[in-house]
Amino acid sequence: MEALSWLMHKYLFHGPLWFIHKTHHQKRSGWFELNDVFSVLFAAIALGLMYAGRQTFGAGFWIGLGISLYGISYFIFHDWFIHNRFKAFKSNNRYLSAIRRAHKAHHKSMHKKPAEGLGLWWVSKKYFRKTQQ
Repeated sequence: MEALSWLMHKYLFHGPLWFIHKTHHQKRSGWFELNDVFSVLFAAIALGLMYAGRQTFGAGFWIGLGISLYGISYFIFHDWFIHNRFKAFKSNNRYLSAIRRAHKAHHKSMHKKPAEGLGLWWVSKKYFRKTQQ
């Protein structure tokens, strides 16, 4: 899911779907942003796949489950830890701090391009350093 998410983020969200995703790069004026429609869309796709595969536990069920688990981890980590939508937890863990630095680097640009740090769970080694170059 991480590789698929990275590809979608780079080529769709920072491509033809930028008009929706750019709301995530702007200062939030309320609790919701237009970018949240992606979460609803992916949840609907995942539930549809799991429902379609419920009888035989076929590939659709497991793909839907994978999308769901990634979505849950994304919501908890990205919205709670990185963007503090809920004041839930803080951490000084080296790995989590690197992810937060990569995401902050991604949000430095308020524009469609250039964009770096497009993944959620995988980040470049450079973000493990305390100071950025």
